[in-house]
Amino acid sequence: MKYDNITRAIFLNRPNRFIAEVEIDGRREIVHVKNTGRCKELLIPGCEVWLTAPGTPGRKTKYDLVAVRKSNGILFNIDSQAPNKVVKEWLDRQNYDKVIPEYTYGASRIDFYMERGNDRNAVHSAEHHAGYSAVHDAERGIERYLMEVKGCTLEVDGIGYFPDAPTSRGVKHLHELTLAANKGYKAMLAFVIQMDGVSEVRPNIDTHAEFGIALDEARAAGVEVLYLKCHVEPGSLEIID
Repeated sequence: MKYDNITRAIFLNRPNRFIAEVEIDGRREIVHVKNTGRCKELLIPGCEVWLTAPGTPGRKTKYDLVAVRKSNGILFNIDSQAPNKVVKEWLDRQNYDKVIPEYTYGASRIDFYMERGNDRNAVHSAEHHAGYSAVHDAERGIERYLMEVKGCTLEVDGIGYFPDAPTSRGVKHLHELTLAANKGYKAMLAFVIQMDGVSEVRPNIDTHAEFGIALDEARAAGVEVLYLKCHVEPGSLEIID
């Protein structure tokens, strides 16, 4: 995933979770922060940040803040929309017969539904109902997958942690994946590690213990946890196969 343009700046402060003040070539500019998480260990006054200018008409801010270099020298992509974009690119290389983003399952919208097998018909309408089971499809050689994607931007001593703020939505998604696994789906939680040099993500139980509990329950039910390592440049994010 690449950005159309990229501009280096110096971070000054973050008045609220939506905006930041930066310095570009000696002038101050208010920019949009594409991550509502805390990012306190990253967005420190004086650090290097990178901006992109989408050029959307009617915007209040010209730039989006998408990347930051931590004091240890590691470059982080903090764009909360980037993980789903790079996962879609990655899934398109994994030989699935179908890849459907933003898929409604149960009471949630799961990031991706995928399918492999001999059935080339439309997605089974019963999948939208809580009582549907994918077991009979597996018996016919059709595999149905559900994947939820989470971006990891918190690193401590070479280990990634998620979340960096309480996430009731994340817990809800884990519960849905657990139910789906029990109904025969191949359910997956994919952590997109938005930095180089990190290969593992652990639940940040100090910040949100309930997420850690839900993750343990999901694993016990057969939900597969993927750690998608990435290479980060100021103007790009790429999953390393």
